[in-house]
Amino acid sequence: MNHLKSIIALAAALALSTAGASAETAHIFWKDLRPATQAVAEDAGLPMIAAKLPDHGETLSVALQDKTIQLAGYALPVDRDGDLVYQFLLVPWTGACSHMPTPPPNQIVLVTPARPYKMTEAYEAVSVTGAMKPDMEKSQLFILDGVSVIQSGYSVRKADVVSVDTVPDSVVLPVNSPWSFLNKKKN
Repeated sequence: MNHLKSIIALAAALALSTAGASAETAHIFWKDLRPATQAVAEDAGLPMIAAKLPDHGETLSVALQDKTIQLAGYALPVDRDGDLVYQFLLVPWTGACSHMPTPPPNQIVLVTPARPYKMTEAYEAVSVTGAMKPDMEKSQLFILDGVSVIQSGYSVRKADVVSVDTVPDSVVLPVNSPWSFLNKKKN
């Protein structure tokens, strides 16, 4: 009987710790991934590219190490098979890395979903939840005109990924930008 009580107590403790873990998820924004002194895209000219920044965008927020975060952005597949995506780059605006210059590393997250994510289109708006790891990592991105090597400043492995309607802090490109067509909402 004591053994049964111990098992029930352990199960209750595990349930409470799991519930507590979800309460500890930090809902972060793209600005949280860069130093407060670093200019946002609108302030650094169009687009925000690492070469324009004194640290080349390599200063990471180590305070996010192993924190469970939730971040919304746009998914750009790195490893896929048909519509199943096994790894993708999460970026703050549509067109980043393929149609226009790459954001700095501290504005790119390499995401490995816990389960393959079914993606209908590149730059699909998604929300990612998982443990954040600040760490420079290079990925090969296959685009129409060849292969690009993209450096990300963060990674989230075993991530929960869900489709979302909007990215709250998405960068909107100025009207006079040659890439302004990327702002148009897809129907």
